[in-house]
Amino acid sequence: MSAPLSKPNAKKAQSASADEQISDFSRVNLLSVTPNQDGQRLDNFLLARLKGLPRSHVYKMIRDDEIRINGKRTKPHARLEVGDVVRVAPVRLASRQAPVISEQFAKGLMARIVYEDDGLIVLNKPYGMAVHGGSGESFGVIEALREAMGKSYLELIHRIDKDTSGLLLIAKKRSTLKALQAAFRERSISKSYLCLVHGHIKGERHLIDAPLYKYTLPSGERRVKVHKDGKPSQTQAKVLATFTLENRPASLVLASPLTGRTHQIRVHMAHLGHALLGDDKYQTNPNALPVKRLCLHAWQLHLPSEHSAQTDEQADAPVRPRRFVAALADDMQDLLPADVLAKIDE
Repeated sequence: MSAPLSKPNAKKAQSASADEQISDFSRVNLLSVTPNQDGQRLDNFLLARLKGLPRSHVYKMIRDDEIRINGKRTKPHARLEVGDVVRVAPVRLASRQAPVISEQFAKGLMARIVYEDDGLIVLNKPYGMAVHGGSGESFGVIEALREAMGKSYLELIHRIDKDTSGLLLIAKKRSTLKALQAAFRERSISKSYLCLVHGHIKGERHLIDAPLYKYTLPSGERRVKVHKDGKPSQTQAKVLATFTLENRPASLVLASPLTGRTHQIRVHMAHLGHALLGDDKYQTNPNALPVKRLCLHAWQLHLPSEHSAQTDEQADAPVRPRRFVAALADDMQDLLPADVLAKIDE
């Protein structure tokens, strides 16, 4: 009995470790997941390896079945496991454009690093810069830092909005990413934001407990509103000061989200009747002072104690702080009277 004939020109793509950089995007790449990617979402895995490819294009590849896990169709939020093989179809090189980061811009971004150790970077993100590229952005903080630092592994631990300034955590190794993302899911990391709102808020402390519902405008823009069908959402708000800006009432508020919903602080403060100054989505009061930026700043962040402890191998290394503070952005400081600035304990 004769042996079956094989196709003379058939070539099988060889599987490579996902720890290695893709060297040829014009062919099929099979990437074997290692412990460094265990538990990572597929979309984040791909964005780290297809640097310069617009985020929207990565999602389109997944929808079009150009990305598979173990030979099967998949979703962007699928979690990878050690041993999985991710198939990446050929990518047009014209679609991949590495971000052009000027030396001056890179130095400016690096100067905003609040803290850095072997696994973690804490950045004071500037207002108006997205955390990642896509949706009309050629690049964001993570792409710019990878380029400026020349590091192949840098991953966002969490996200803040483009129009929000302040603390952003970035992992330099997989173990840090997994540990701190788990801490966020368990809500053992606490965050506090400084926000400037219209009007004088009565009372010092408020617990805003209102479900938030995401919806999309006909234009395709996403919005959030308080609605009974929304997800449970809670924000603690402490009024630090009430004052006037150009003869208009304003309040400085320390807001601490107890849940992590999209636009949570912005919508909750608007629901309280005191929307943020500079909020082009939720500020509807015609008497509010017009300002050039969203007055929301991620000011403080506290890590649980186990994430600042040392291991035996790190005995000589400095202990990672549990509390991080990002100095209030200059353009927000400029709006505040001197006596109000003095109330901010940095």
